[in-house]
Amino acid sequence: MRTPLITRNGYRKLQAELDHLWREERPETTRKVTWAASLGDRSENADYQYNKKRLREIDRRVRYLRKCLENLKVVDYSPQQEGKVFFGARVEIENEDGKTMTLRIVGYDEIFGRKDYISVDSPMARALIGKTTEDEIFVKTEAGNFEWWINKIWYDKDDRI
Repeated sequence: MRTPLITRNGYRKLQAELDHLWREERPETTRKVTWAASLGDRSENADYQYNKKRLREIDRRVRYLRKCLENLKVVDYSPQQEGKVFFGARVEIENEDGKTMTLRIVGYDEIFGRKDYISVDSPMARALIGKTTEDEIFVKTEAGNFEWWINKIWYDKDDRI
C-alpha cells in the first residue's frame, strides 16, 4: 500500500497537469473528434480513431489525478525537521567505496521521470527516515544488503508555505 503523502511542489505539479488536461488538451481533442466524425465513415477514419483513443487516455488520467488530489496529504516543511531526515528531505549518502548519491524522499506520484527522487515507501527511504548527518544506515533490498553513511541533509525552500 502506498503512503498518500506529497510535497507542496509535487501537489502543485499534479494540479497544473490536471488543469492543462481539462482546460486545454481535452477541449482540443474533443474538437478533433467532432471534426473527424463529421467526415463520415468512422471505421476507416484514422483521425477519428486516434483522437477518440487520446480522449479516453485524457479522461483516464483526469479521473486518476482528481482521485489522487482528493486523497493526498500535503506535507509542508517544518523548521523542526532540520538536521534529521523526514519526508521531503534531500539527502547525500555515501557507501564504503566512496560512491555518493543525492536522493529526495517524496510521495509515489512524484518519482516518475526523476532518478534522484525515491518513494517514501522504498527500503532506502524507510532506512533514512529519522536519521541524522553521519549516521550509518543499512538497507536490505532484493538486490542485497547495503551500508551507507549520511553526509548531508537539506530541505527545498519551494516546499515551504
